[in-house]
Amino acid sequence: MIEEKVDVLIIGAGPSGCVAAAYLHKQGHTIQVVEKSKFPRFVIGESLLPRCMDHFEAVDLLDCIKEKGFEVKKGARFLKNNVVCNFDFSKKHTKGWDWTWQVPRDEFDKTLTDELQKRGVPISFEEEVTNVIFSDDGTSKTTIKNKNGQVKNIAAKFVIDSSGYGRVLPRLLGLDKPSALPRHASIFTHVTDLRRPPEEEGTLITFDVVTDEAWLWVIPFSNGITSLGYVGPSEFIDSYTGTPSEKLQQMLKLSTHYYDRFKDLKFKFPPIEIKNYSKSVTQLYGKGYALTGNSAEFLDPVFSSGVTFATESALRAATLASEELNNNFVDWEQDYSEYIKEGVDVFATYVKEWYTGNLQKLFFHRPENQEIKKQICAVLAGYVWDKSNPFVKNHHRLIKTVAHVIDLENDDASK
Repeated sequence: MIEEKVDVLIIGAGPSGCVAAAYLHKQGHTIQVVEKSKFPRFVIGESLLPRCMDHFEAVDLLDCIKEKGFEVKKGARFLKNNVVCNFDFSKKHTKGWDWTWQVPRDEFDKTLTDELQKRGVPISFEEEVTNVIFSDDGTSKTTIKNKNGQVKNIAAKFVIDSSGYGRVLPRLLGLDKPSALPRHASIFTHVTDLRRPPEEEGTLITFDVVTDEAWLWVIPFSNGITSLGYVGPSEFIDSYTGTPSEKLQQMLKLSTHYYDRFKDLKFKFPPIEIKNYSKSVTQLYGKGYALTGNSAEFLDPVFSSGVTFATESALRAATLASEELNNNFVDWEQDYSEYIKEGVDVFATYVKEWYTGNLQKLFFHRPENQEIKKQICAVLAGYVWDKSNPFVKNHHRLIKTVAHVIDLENDDASK
């Protein structure tokens, strides 16, 4: 059996794996990236946040992305009951990037892997991890099977699991645990956006809230394609019958804002349904490995945090792994696990309070409090580690508190 030896094995070649690989390659470590799929491949998670621009910049991946001309995303728009809440990333509490992109992930992810391969980063596609054994010292032996059934072992000093929805190490090591977030489902597809408005309205990412718990995402791409998807409680998605295409066509009627634009358009592929998608794990690292991105924690698509957490955790895990490989002490609990969980906890609070309705009260209350809006905008831009922001530092109680004040104001107004 063939056996290879590397410093770091990276499982998965999505944005998380690419950021980790770019950093470690730049530091001179020997690495191998293994990816189960063949690129380009479809994957959901098409709207980025400004925070991830810091990560791409740190590993010199910005230029190759800019060359592709992806749709620029300068903020996010939320609609409910004819009230519009616009968040402009240039008007946020935390300093940082004021824009990012909306991307077809098949092209975006291949852009990253193409660039890494040009740099000499070894990426093996259509290779699946079937087993991994860790020694007491943290070194590992991973069994890989290619599309032809051939098997090899890779010996590594460290493993970074960036396998996303595949969740390779959580599955093999028994690290999965139920998420504390509500059980939700989604149904989504792409359309050729034949009636897209020529002005800015056609380029905005929009969340059209049709009930307190159900909403439609609309993500236009620069190539004329638009991503459409409904998210809601599983029973909401299940209440519609027929084929996936018939279900989504029925659900589009719920959107008074978008129905005329998208009615009767042919779906690029049969809508995909995902149920109970939020995931969690018992630990984010162990002796000789770290979990990044969706391999570690997947929350909810309502604030488009998936890729940002993937690249944030990847860059941090790669940085710490490099330190450890250079024989420096690394406190994985404090510098990785606690750090990542702080950001996850902030976004988890926002997800929970979105579905309780408290956060929606802040979004759609009029008149708007501009200072509060700036602070929330920084969170929506992905800057969830900035404790100078009250809506980060006090996230557990502040949304509830402000929502309660709004309720009191509404009660007084109705008397």
